[in-house]
Amino acid sequence: MLQGAANVRDLGGLPTVDGGTTVPGRIARADNLQGLSEGDVELLVGDLKLRHVVDLRSETEVRLEGPGPLTRLPEVGIHHHSLFAEGGRLTDVEADTIDDRTLPWQGERDEKDLAELRVTGYYYGYLRDRPDSVVSALRVLARDDGLAVVHCAAGKDRTGVVCALALAAAGATREAIIEDYVATGERLEHILARLRASHTYRADLDGKPADAHLPRPEYMDQFLSTLDTRFGGALGWLHAHGWTDADTQALRGRLRD
Repeated sequence: MLQGAANVRDLGGLPTVDGGTTVPGRIARADNLQGLSEGDVELLVGDLKLRHVVDLRSETEVRLEGPGPLTRLPEVGIHHHSLFAEGGRLTDVEADTIDDRTLPWQGERDEKDLAELRVTGYYYGYLRDRPDSVVSALRVLARDDGLAVVHCAAGKDRTGVVCALALAAAGATREAIIEDYVATGERLEHILARLRASHTYRADLDGKPADAHLPRPEYMDQFLSTLDTRFGGALGWLHAHGWTDADTQALRGRLRD
């Protein structure tokens, strides 16, 4: 779809629990948007009416990568809602690896904390650590004024969590949510090549085989199961953190006719 991004796809066309499908052209997911070409920008902003970008990267990532081409366009709102990467040094591509490493801007986790994350998964750690960012990101995606794109570095982990919540709120089936998450694996070679070309992310990738970064279905299934067990599902978690029925209606209105 785009020359300067490797992991872009629309959240439309996915089956829902009531037999419908999600609507295309409203919300898309992506990896890092720093390298978009002029043609990419024209397609996104001119043809697809991109109006909102939700950037889930840390402030450190944004600072090291520098401003992307979309930041120079007044008609595009850039909404920075960091979830903090939970593995590796600077990127989200190792978030599936559970160990005692921490990010440079985060404190060390104690053993009790690490033990919980081994049970709930690091994806739940995003929600626990930054519920404000998660809810704010979803509210941006629910705005009804043009295409919205949510992205991080690889478009896999942080983006995968936010998209899973958006799809769950819109009534997508569990199978569809997991399949959408796993679809990143089809583009993994190109994603890793882009990240290795950046000084920001290269150190997190060197020395590991590509299949170590695959988005495996059990990771997303574990995340969704944690929400089911602890909150009665994604909407239960959202309502516990300030989400309203009006928010749900707005987000469903974006992804459903």
